[in-house]
Amino acid sequence: MHTVTSRDGTRIAFWSSGEGPPLLLVHGTTADHSTTWRHVGPALERRFTTHAMDRRGRGGSGDGPTYDLQREAEDVAAVVDAIGAPVNLLGHSHGALCAIEAALLTTNLRRLILYEGVCRDGADLVPHDFIDRLDKMLQAGDVEGMLVALLLELVRMPPEEVDLLRSQPDAWAVRLANAPTIPRELRAVERYTFEAERFRDMRAPTLLLVGGSSPPREWDDATAVAGALPDARVVELAGQQHAAMYTAPDLFVGEVTRFLLD
Repeated sequence: MHTVTSRDGTRIAFWSSGEGPPLLLVHGTTADHSTTWRHVGPALERRFTTHAMDRRGRGGSGDGPTYDLQREAEDVAAVVDAIGAPVNLLGHSHGALCAIEAALLTTNLRRLILYEGVCRDGADLVPHDFIDRLDKMLQAGDVEGMLVALLLELVRMPPEEVDLLRSQPDAWAVRLANAPTIPRELRAVERYTFEAERFRDMRAPTLLLVGGSSPPREWDDATAVAGALPDARVVELAGQQHAAMYTAPDLFVGEVTRFLLD
């Protein structure tokens, strides 16, 4: 485990393995470095030196007294800069939102991959009463119910994919332990608006991955974001939704590798 100190003094942990060009992996909501990448990590490590970070508030990383998306972006940028050589950056879900914001904070970025998660208008994506309901479930101690509601109702993950996550007891336990961070991250998304003007000078070639069976809003958001970036493309993961790292690891690794080694 390596650590770096983010701008606000929070310690951020990351784990490195493999050989090749550097690739930083940023997981999404409820996950940590050990869950999201477990099925694709070994294949990626054959082509890249992977650096899998724990986002703040979980695993080996610390946390701050209050939550802000900008602090998360600073965390990602701090790890990118600590790696040294020009870094490929891959973010999934909320990790993708952290990653694209981090791209504005570092000049050490080679290429960027965003797998869903970057929305045009968070207020349209996350109903405020939904967050309030999750908060009430958390306060009542129904942590698993809150996690399942997030996956089924907001992410719109099909029940069989939720069952797939549940079938890995150790990883599911990690998600349950991290579930209390869900409301704060959703509130950050609710306040988020993608402002194209801020990204007009971003030069890192960018790939936006979208599940072919994901809700149409994911494709609409990805194409709008790609259209605002100087060098970006959208690729559909045929037949997949929000968790191709689990449901189609070969397809996922193939698209990532093709883009990064092109």
